[in-house]
Amino acid sequence: MKEPIGDTTNFGINLKWLLQRIIVSSIAVWGYFELVSRISQAEINILRMQDDVLMNSAFRVKWPLGELGALPDDAEQNLRLKYMEADIQILKVRVDDLRINSSYLNKN
Repeated sequence: MKEPIGDTTNFGINLKWLLQRIIVSSIAVWGYFELVSRISQAEINILRMQDDVLMNSAFRVKWPLGELGALPDDAEQNLRLKYMEADIQILKVRVDDLRINSSYLNKN
């Protein structure tokens, strides 16, 4: 007959077996947390890449339209074009005046 379990009950454990179980369980726990960590890092990297892709798409659309500013060279070029347009307008007025004067002189 089996003895009841009490304060004086003794049982034997193989120390080698116990050590192996502890080592295997600790390796399993470490592997699980390493795997979870890598998955979390991969998810973070994917979110960063998605954000970069969205920002690049917005940049690709808005930059040619001038909504995100312009290069310094573009600003200088635009300034020069404005001055040239003003000079052309002045020259057009002078040419028109010369045409009017020449047609008036040719009639007389």
